Formats: sequence, C-alpha cells, structure tokens
Amino acid sequence: MISQNTIQQILNRIDIVEIVGSFVKLKKRGANYLGLCPFHNEKSPSFTVSGTKEIYKCFGCGKSGNTINFLMEHEKYSYVEALRWLAQKYNVEIEEKEVSPEVKAQQQLADSLFIINNFARDYFVKTLHETEEGQNVGLSYFEERGFTEETVRKFQLGYCLNERDAFVKAAVAKGYNQEYLLKTGLVAIRNEQPADNYRGRVIFPIHNQSGKVLGFGARILVKNDRAPKYINSPENEIYVKSKVLYGTYFARHSIDKLDECLLVEGYTDVVSLHQAGIENVVASSGTSLTTDQLRLIKKYTRNLTILYDGDNAGVKAALRGLDMAIEEGLNVKLALIPDKEDPDSYVRKIGAEGFRQFIAENKQDFILFKLQVSLKEAGNDTTRKSQLVNEIAETISRIDKVEDFTKQQDYIRQCSQLLKIDEEGMVTLVNKYIRDRINKQVAQQQNKQQQASRGEEEDGPSLAEMYPEYFEEGATDAPPADNLFNKDEKQERELVKILLRFGDKIFSEENNNTVADYIFHLPYDFESLADSEIVKKILREYKAGYDQGNMPDKKWFLYHQDAEIAQNVALILEDKEAELSHNWQERFEIKTVYGDDAYLKDTLSTTNYLILRKIKKLIVENQQEMERQTDMEEMMKCLEMHQHLKQLERELTLQLGMVIFK
Repeated sequence: MISQNTIQQILNRIDIVEIVGSFVKLKKRGANYLGLCPFHNEKSPSFTVSGTKEIYKCFGCGKSGNTINFLMEHEKYSYVEALRWLAQKYNVEIEEKEVSPEVKAQQQLADSLFIINNFARDYFVKTLHETEEGQNVGLSYFEERGFTEETVRKFQLGYCLNERDAFVKAAVAKGYNQEYLLKTGLVAIRNEQPADNYRGRVIFPIHNQSGKVLGFGARILVKNDRAPKYINSPENEIYVKSKVLYGTYFARHSIDKLDECLLVEGYTDVVSLHQAGIENVVASSGTSLTTDQLRLIKKYTRNLTILYDGDNAGVKAALRGLDMAIEEGLNVKLALIPDKEDPDSYVRKIGAEGFRQFIAENKQDFILFKLQVSLKEAGNDTTRKSQLVNEIAETISRIDKVEDFTKQQDYIRQCSQLLKIDEEGMVTLVNKYIRDRINKQVAQQQNKQQQASRGEEEDGPSLAEMYPEYFEEGATDAPPADNLFNKDEKQERELVKILLRFGDKIFSEENNNTVADYIFHLPYDFESLADSEIVKKILREYKAGYDQGNMPDKKWFLYHQDAEIAQNVALILEDKEAELSHNWQERFEIKTVYGDDAYLKDTLSTTNYLILRKIKKLIVENQQEMERQTDMEEMMKCLEMHQHLKQLERELTLQLGMVIFK
C-alpha cells in the first residue's frame, strides 16, 4: 500500500494542465485551456481544463474530474496505478505502508515477473529485427500475413531463435532467477537442463490495460504434428488467462470513443483489424468467455459484438458466453464471418470499409440468434422445443437491471412470437426464474448469517427489501409524499463546499474557533440530516479526519481514491457562486453576500437551513403521531413537543430575519 505521506507529496506536485496536455493538445483561452475531448469524437473543442481549480470538464459529453480521474478514465489505470504513474513522472519516491511478509513476498515476485517479461519482449523484438534468422523467418512470416513494420513494432511482435538455449543464456547472463524464468513459461527443463520454450516461434506479447507485459503467445512456423500451433504463458502471479483479453491496451481508446467492442478469437485477427483501422477489437485467445473478461469489456462499453467463424464450432463458442454477458448487462450482438474465412482473411479480402459495412449489416441480436439456431436444431421435436422455451426464459430472466426492464419485455414479446407461445405464459416463466434465483440468494444470505457470530448484523438491505415484489403477496400503498418541505440537495452540497473551502478559516476570533469547529460542535449530526448518500460519505470522512486532528483539505477529496467522491467534489467546487443564496432570495427574500468574504454568512445560512429542514420534518412527523393518538396523556406529550419544535423554528428563523406564515 502506498503511504499517506507519498500520496500527499504526489498531490502537491500535480499540474493538471501539464498532465492532460501530454495527452490532449490544449490552447489557452482566458484563465483556462481548451482542446478536443479525448472521450468522444468532436470537431469543435469543448474540453476545458482549469489549472486553478485543478479540474477538467467536457461540455460535449459531460465528463469531468481531476488529474488522477483523467488518468483512470483515459488510460484505464486503477487509482494506485495512476498514483504510481504520477510518482514516476514527478520523481516521487514511493513509500509503502507496512505489509505482512507474505504480501511483501508476493509483490516482489510480481515485480520480478514483470521485469523478466519486459526483458524477454525486448530480446524477442531485437531478435526479429536484428538477426539474420529473425529477418528471414520471423519477419518474412509477418510480411506474408500482410503486417507492416509499423504494425509489427506497435504490437511489439518478436521472434525466438530456433536454438536450444539462446534466450536462457541471455537471461542468465543478465542475472535473472532461473526459478522465475520457469514460472513465466519462457524457459522449460528438458533433459535436466534449462531450454528455450518458444524456440523457432514468432512471439505475441500479451499486455494488461496499462501496457505491462503479462505473458506471451508463441506461434510455430513449421508444420509439426507433435507440437501445438500456439504455446501460451502458464498462469502465474501476474498472468491469469480468464482475466485477460488480447489487445485491450491498444483498443481501449477506440472502444471508448466508438462505444462498441468487437471480440474475435485470435491474435492475428486483432493485429490485422487494427492495421486496417478497425481498432476497437480484442481477442479471447480461443477460450470461452469468462465473467472477468466481460467485466473488463464493460469498463469501456456496454455494447459487445462478437465476430466468429461461421462454422458450427464458431457458433457454439459464441453461444457459450451468452448468459454471462446478458447477466453483466451487456448489449450483445453476433456477426458470423462467411465460411472458410476469419476476420484476418476477410478484412484483407474486402477492405476496412467493406468489413465495417459487413458488421453493420450482419450483426444480429444474440438472444434472438440463439433462439433461431436452437429452433432449427429442434425441428419437430416437441420435447426439445419445450426445453428450448425454458432455456430462453432462463436467459431473459438474467436481464434483471432496472434500466433494462423495457428491453426484457421486448425480448419476451419477440421470443413468444417466434416460439408461438402465449406471451403471458412466457412472462410467468421468466418471473419464476427470477424468483428462483432470488430465493437461492436469500438462502445463501441466511446461511452466511447463521455462520456469523451471534449478535452481529449484516450490513446493507436484505434481498427481501431489495425485491419486495417477489416476497409480498399483495401490493401496499406507498406512504404519502411529504410535500410540506422539499428535499434540497443543493444545500447539503453547499455545506460540503463550505467545509472544503473554508473549514480551517476562523469563525470566531473570540474563541479562535474555525468554521469546522462551529459546524461539528452544533448539537446536530449533519451526516444524518443529509439525504444525499455521496454527501454523507464526504461528511463522514471529513469528520473522521477532523476528530483525529488531521483535517482533510479540498485537494484530498478532489483526488480521492473513490471516483464517485472525486467527481462529485469536482462538480461541487466547480460552482462559481453558492446556490444557497439564490434559493433563499427567491423563496424568502433574504439578501445574501457572494464570494469568499461571505463565508461566515454562508456558513450560518447553510447550517441553519439544514437544521430548519430537520425541525420542519419533526413537526410534520409529530403532527401525524398526534392524529393517530387516542390516549389523552400521549396526545398532550405530542402537543408539548409541537410547541417546543415551533419555538425552535421561531428562534431559528428570527436569527435569519425570516417571517413564518401560519
């Protein structure tokens, strides 16, 4: 873990204009900088970077954030990867928090494997371009496939000499550990001696999202029935095949911009399509899709188009990942390449434009495609058709996101028509599968609760609370909306802005109290008063730092590890003037002062507004309680409470110069 001190050093050196400017061409416009947005296609610049506020904002697509958020969004780094990138750029020595010996050993092993892989990549690239065998065998093969030198260098393709231990000798001479060389799969033990595992093969490095080499794919060039066509790196501490898609590092920007990911099977398919200008493509390397791979795609887009060979094996391979893709909320299409062709050969045959047009005209909805293929296979077999109805209903039931409800209903209608069954019956069947899955989740949750220590409560709502329609026999009316007092998230966000901008400023010179002292010593818990969950999270963390005597500043939240917090703080700080002042002027005709010099009045106005809102809610709740009472003594208690609350309301509003209308 990176230490707090290191993070603070990095934050102190960040220059958002410098960092964003290394990826986007920026021109100075007044106090800000302007450029073409890197997150969507545009001809007129709408992407603004503010050096003083340390935020960026695109007025075209709406994306905004800070420097770390930009690196995470543009380069698809994790928070820690972005910090490490910045530390390297600004020459900040990373100080790690104390970790267990086991974790430290794992980190050191992972670092060693990355170092060895980097050495191997450079060695294979050099062998391809600078040795006679590499040029005559390896480079000739890539040229025959139609790959240009630019493409070969872009993907860092290489070649391993057809000698027993040429690579081993080079690696050992550099001092690399033989045990780690074996773990990467670059070296194997043959006849009790280390030998090159990829000799005589062309090499395809496999990168992670940030461009680090995780492993390799090595293709044989001579026909050999006893040797596999491809050898891939074995799984180890840094390479887990189920979590990797070949080409992600090179495709991530294009997928982002086009909002679609094309999925193929092989390395050469990816390279060929990229060379043709179709860059939003990755490969599963011939394996069935996994949940982790689908989630990797979902980081960039929800639209997945699978390109597979048009033979039966290709169709079946495509269908295997269907249910998982649907469950992950992806919009899945399928385009089958004509027989005896693959994406590599087909794009060379019809060209990039023809290939794009082919995909646009031939991609089919995955669920409907599965149904049509299965219906054709079932023929007149009644039993098989019955099974098919259940299979399709189960697949549709996995579309369980609230925002996808309309899509689910549309599938039910279309599939019912194709299957020639009653639509209501299909709805019932789909709901049955949903209930079954929820009941299974409930059983699992109950099992966890039974295993937990006595007296401990599970965090978060129960599944019955999350899905009441499946656990209640009849619908109940929702409680009447409280129209007497509007929720006003703007005031809650204003409180956050005041703390971040003025928390450490003097509120009372007499007591030497700060604004934060005043807010947190009021007899009200503003976290509990807030309706917004993101405001609650920010206030909770700010208060925790305040209680420990280490009050966080706005920069800490602006570059927060939690992307949601960072983005919301950027938006809160982006406002030029307090929304509160306008609100109170319009509703209560109170004059307010704008600007930094008005922070004392803004602090009083904001805190009083939120307290007043709480009092009004209590008044309403107390009145409702009074109406329900039949016992005279309890009714009198409610009446006394009502008078007390109204007195608090009067005192508060008199301080603000307001008038209460009865």
